[in-house]
Amino acid sequence: MGKQDVVGRFLKDFKTFVMKSPVNGKAMKLTTESREMEFRRETFQIQFHHYICTDTGEQFTSTALDELNLVQVYNQFRDRLNIPFPEEIGHIRKQYGVPASKMSLILGFGPNTYRLYEAGEVPSISNAKLIQMAHDPRNFMEMVISCDALDDNTRTKYMHKAGQLLEMKERNVFSRNVMDYFLGRQKADVYSGYRNPNIDKFTEMVVFFSEKLEPFKTKMNKLLFYADFTMFRHSCFSISGLRYVAINRGPVPNNFNSLFEYLAKNDAFDIEYVHFQNGYIGEKFKARNDRPFNPVHFTEKELETLNQIAERFKTTPTNDIVAFSHMEDAWKENHQERKEISYMYAFGMG
Repeated sequence: MGKQDVVGRFLKDFKTFVMKSPVNGKAMKLTTESREMEFRRETFQIQFHHYICTDTGEQFTSTALDELNLVQVYNQFRDRLNIPFPEEIGHIRKQYGVPASKMSLILGFGPNTYRLYEAGEVPSISNAKLIQMAHDPRNFMEMVISCDALDDNTRTKYMHKAGQLLEMKERNVFSRNVMDYFLGRQKADVYSGYRNPNIDKFTEMVVFFSEKLEPFKTKMNKLLFYADFTMFRHSCFSISGLRYVAINRGPVPNNFNSLFEYLAKNDAFDIEYVHFQNGYIGEKFKARNDRPFNPVHFTEKELETLNQIAERFKTTPTNDIVAFSHMEDAWKENHQERKEISYMYAFGMG
């Protein structure tokens, strides 16, 4: 079981979980504080999660809390040294249809090394560079050719798949450039929730909330924000990998208007224009009968988070969810300059 899976088992909501003190048997308070931790001779500042015994002041952690603290360190280490994240490592392999054991052979790793990296083990800098090189089909084909551990049939199969992928990427260069413009920088960092932006996940998130709530655009933006940041709060990873900025009406995905228009034109959902008596025109998101929500892109924990946010805000009017978002430090400390919002604000959200 990988580190993300362990964290995913942590708890549905920090506020509903109670751990009793081994000293006096009383419920302890879950708290966070800024603390330095070291990893591979590097020092990182994290939000350290722990419990405090109310009588003695002693601090305690659980296995899940230890994992949550460590994942913060690993994420910052990867970001600082340009080391790919587990999801990206898995994607690089899967695009070629190669088992993890064979990918290890092709890259010259130990037989189980690639599987461990996908599960959350942090690669060395040299191994990280090899993994990143393999992302390019041209480099991958050269690695396959030079791998003596593959038989001819297997080598031919992997070469054919890499060639197909290269041809497809060259054909779709315009579409990729459009998505790059909409989604912003592709690098996973603290402003993307340590994930690469995923247009498929983002699309399905919008479809999900359209089916459940039929929200207006302003409320949709807040639902997406709370879903991504709540997921980060419990796992140190966002769902969509999107970046959020603080504007007058609260946090919104970067380039949200262009994204919504593009997806609506591609029939992912419908936008209904509602005229109000005061002259205002609202944009309401509605699901299409021929385009239902597809859960295949999400983990169980991500689906649980989406449902949690939908339930939490299902009866909340648009103006109220805006006011609620204005109480978050994520908005208060960034809206005057319309800054991107660090996902670290998730640990202090209400």
